[in-house]
Amino acid sequence: MGIMEELADELAKEVVEASDRLGDPDLAKKVGQVIGSGSATTEEAFLTAVRYRAALKRGREWLHERLAAAEREKGRETGG
Repeated sequence: MGIMEELADELAKEVVEASDRLGDPDLAKKVGQVIGSGSATTEEAFLTAVRYRAALKRGREWLHERLAAAEREKGRETGG
């Protein structure tokens, strides 16, 4: 990964976390527009990193939900 991708990913991580804390699902888009005013290439690297991180977050949440459901079901089967 090049320096631009690394920096874009660092910012993407911060923005995804801030978006959750602020309850602003459009925050990444807004930050992307600010970045894009200086560099379209960097904007695309940033937005790509945001998409990756958001997709991975959704995947982890789904996995944790499935594991919790399996544990609940296991508890019911064993009478616990």
